[in-house]
Amino acid sequence: MKVKTALILALLILFSPSAFYADTPNFTIKKIGDGVYAAISGDGSKAGSNASFVVGGNGVAVVDTFIAAEPARELLAEIRKITNLPIRYVINTHYHLDHTGGNAVFAEAGATILAHRNVRGWLSTENLKFFGASPKPEDKARVEALVLTDLVYSDSVDLYLGSRLVQVRYMPGHTGGDSVVIVPDANVVIAGDLVWQHHLPNLIDASTQPWIQSLDRLLAEHPSATFVSGHGDLATAADVRDFRDYLMTLRQDIAKAQSAGKSGQELVDAVTAELKEKYGNWGFYAHFIQRNIQQTADELVGKKKIPIPANE
Repeated sequence: MKVKTALILALLILFSPSAFYADTPNFTIKKIGDGVYAAISGDGSKAGSNASFVVGGNGVAVVDTFIAAEPARELLAEIRKITNLPIRYVINTHYHLDHTGGNAVFAEAGATILAHRNVRGWLSTENLKFFGASPKPEDKARVEALVLTDLVYSDSVDLYLGSRLVQVRYMPGHTGGDSVVIVPDANVVIAGDLVWQHHLPNLIDASTQPWIQSLDRLLAEHPSATFVSGHGDLATAADVRDFRDYLMTLRQDIAKAQSAGKSGQELVDAVTAELKEKYGNWGFYAHFIQRNIQQTADELVGKKKIPIPANE
C-alpha cells in the first residue's frame, strides 16, 4: 500500500498544474533556429512539460500542448507575437496528460492534431491511472474531455509548412506511441519524453531496451542537433548520451542485484546506493528513483504491465 501511495503521489507531483512552486513561470520561449522555438517549462510550473513550435511558409506546427488549457492559451498568445500564420498542426509526442492537456485550445484555433496511432486510444483511457484507483469525478471529466487526435500514422509521416519539411518519426521507449519531430533545415530534434535532460524519467509505460535503441538511433542520425527534451532544459547530444547511459546503468545495476538474489526493498536499496552519487542531483530524483528501480526490475523479469495497443 505504501508503494502504491508513493507512486500516485509522485505522478500527481509530476502531472499537477500546481506542483512544487506556485510562483514558477509557466515557460520560457527560446529560439533555437530560424522559425523554431522551444517553450521550456521549469519543474513545478503550471505548464507541466516542455513544448515547441515550428513556423513555416504557410503555417505553424505545435509540438505538445502542456498539461491544461491555461498554459496552452499562453503558448498560443506567444506564437501570435511571432506570427499570424494559421496553426496547421499539433503533434502529440505521446499520450500523457502533461503533453496533451491543452489540445482543445489549438483544436479551437483550427489545428489538425496528429500522433502515433496508439495515442488516440490511450488518451482518454490510460490517463486515468495518474489519478489513482478511484479518480474523482472532476478528474474523470478532465480526461474524458481531452481532444483526441484527428490524424494518426504508424511509422513515419512528413509534413510540409509551405516548403519547410517537418518529419515525424515513431521511436518507442517511453511509451508504445512515442513520436520524435525533426526539423532538418534547422538541425533540431524535438524528442518529447524520449529525452529527459538531467531528470529522472517517468517509467510507468516504459520499455527500456527499445528506449535505449531509439536514443542510439537519434545520436547516430543527429550527432550535432539541438534537442528539445520533454523535461529539463534544451539538450545537446552529450545530454542525450548521459540520459541513455542512465537507462543503461539502471538496467545493469538491477540485473546485477537480481543475479545476486536481491528483490523487493533490498534490491531497491542496493541499486539506489549505486545510482545516488552520479544521479542524485538530477531533477525528479527523489520522486522517481524507487519507482524507476521497481518498474525496471519488473520489466527485466517479464512482470511489468504496459498499455497494449487496441489492435493487438
